Amino acid sequence: MKLYYEKRGQGDPIVFVHGNGEDHHTFDTTVEVLEADHTCYAVDSRGHGESPSVEELHYEDMADDMVEFLETHDLNNITFFGFSDGAIVGLLTAMKTDRIGRLVICGANTEPRGIKGWAYRMFRGAYFLTHDPKMKVMLREPHITEEQLKQITIPTLVLAGDRDMIRERETKKIAAALPNSTLRILEDATHISYVQNSTRAAIEYIAWVQDLENR
Repeated sequence: MKLYYEKRGQGDPIVFVHGNGEDHHTFDTTVEVLEADHTCYAVDSRGHGESPSVEELHYEDMADDMVEFLETHDLNNITFFGFSDGAIVGLLTAMKTDRIGRLVICGANTEPRGIKGWAYRMFRGAYFLTHDPKMKVMLREPHITEEQLKQITIPTLVLAGDRDMIRERETKKIAAALPNSTLRILEDATHISYVQNSTRAAIEYIAWVQDLENR
């Protein structure tokens, strides 16, 4: 799988992976904030953006793609910054490689029913009408256990909005299972509002890194 990506900035490497049905432009504003001090790799997942299309999508395959991406570019001690599907991929990738030093997950879920009922029904209806593999993967996957989450010992920032489509108990369950996590539920924020065309996720990341360094 040959993934399209854009590289900007200089400094400590960050790899950004977007959500379902999006592309690397989801993180344009975040990259603008962070590129002065970081080398930013904004990737299009398989089946998205300018990366090749696929007949089926599976989060494990997408995580394998990211392991290969890190190995191909010889990236080590990176920050993996994932939103929604990209956050799921971040969790799975962190279980597969030791090249990630820090993990940021925005709006992650560990099972399909971690999504609120209204959103799940909306995706189910969209799949019924389109048979889009992007809709199908959200209805069928992921299936990440708390025991698997406990394997991720790197510092992890868990972000979600207080009006997220991810159930708040799901976000708190993830943070509680991760041994080295920081949880932030952002006020007056939806699933995507603090990431796309917003500096909030970048500001939260900067504050979190500073806190880690001061410990």
